[in-house]
Amino acid sequence: MSTKDRLVVILTALNLEYEVVRERLSDLKVHRHAAGTRFEVGRLGRGGCRVALALVGKGNHPAAVLAERAMAEFSPAAVLFVGVAGGLWPNIRLGDVVVASKVYAYHGGTSENDGLKARPKSWEIPHEADQIAHHVARSGRWRDGLAAEPYPATVHFGAIAAGEVVQDSAVSEQARWIRQHYNDALAIEMEAAGVAQAGHLNRALPVVVVRGISDHADGTKTSTDGHNWQPRAARHAAAFAAALAQELVKNSPTRATSDTDSDRSAPVRMTNRNVATGNARVGIQAGQIEGGVVIGAGAGADQPADLAASLGELRRDLKQAHRDGGLDNDTYEAAEAELDTAADCVREGVAGSRSRLLLALRRLRGLVGEVTELAAHLAGIIAAVKALQ
Repeated sequence: MSTKDRLVVILTALNLEYEVVRERLSDLKVHRHAAGTRFEVGRLGRGGCRVALALVGKGNHPAAVLAERAMAEFSPAAVLFVGVAGGLWPNIRLGDVVVASKVYAYHGGTSENDGLKARPKSWEIPHEADQIAHHVARSGRWRDGLAAEPYPATVHFGAIAAGEVVQDSAVSEQARWIRQHYNDALAIEMEAAGVAQAGHLNRALPVVVVRGISDHADGTKTSTDGHNWQPRAARHAAAFAAALAQELVKNSPTRATSDTDSDRSAPVRMTNRNVATGNARVGIQAGQIEGGVVIGAGAGADQPADLAASLGELRRDLKQAHRDGGLDNDTYEAAEAELDTAADCVREGVAGSRSRLLLALRRLRGLVGEVTELAAHLAGIIAAVKALQ
């Protein structure tokens, strides 16, 4: 797949955030998800990387659900969450951009006789994405095209606290809680934890949260909103996110290889015989190799019998997880429906329905991702389908 064909998902919570990102896209086409979500898919500028844009609304829970939906639908190189936030420190000026090196879900805790105790949950930005974001910030080219301001927007890297309420006070109980337990947080908002969790459950898919500072979360929000700091901060965040998206795609692990490394990326075809006795089961045995691996008769080989057996085992595990209480009824029924679709694809022939099969498996992974054994089993099946040529 060429660099230009790689896709980045950009999600926003507010319409004004959506619009400033949308202004940077060309050749827009509506992409309708089966559950009703509408994405707009286009390119950054003319000939830039592909972007799927969606509005998730306020709150960590809808952000998590729709982020997972986008990841399953598009298999993106990365997901960016872009918008505005409240700054928590005086050195974070209005219009500055904060890139989350860490995201806190700060509403977790336990209530005991001597008070509420924090139980922190956090997600860190992947190392490579962090390195790329710092490179983009250092170059300064992300500011090209922005309206002249009294001072140039600065990019800060640090923790962002994500909760379920709008904070607009420096002296409230919540403000005290943040200062006491999440003192390194540079900004506060309401969606990043959900998106970060979705990325974590999707095999550590890179998620980067980019926030423009539109207020100081200190009781002055009405005043700063009245001075149009929300759209200005959103434009700054969108500008940085656009530059970052381009660089993330260029550095995507699955980008097209150059002539110099084509010999390393060529598929390695091999035959391997595994022997087990008793109740033992053997998967794949291989030494250390580089490049792709094709297991089976050779190029173009299809293995519907093996896939059908794997799906049968997965169905049994799914039923057991439901009986054990790991899946509620609605999730189990939805998972069964996706598994039925996958089984139909295998019966029809993988060669002709590979894309539909992968989509069903990815949706199934999104439904059962919190059940470790099911997620691991699915990861193996998905890898096997991808290896088929």
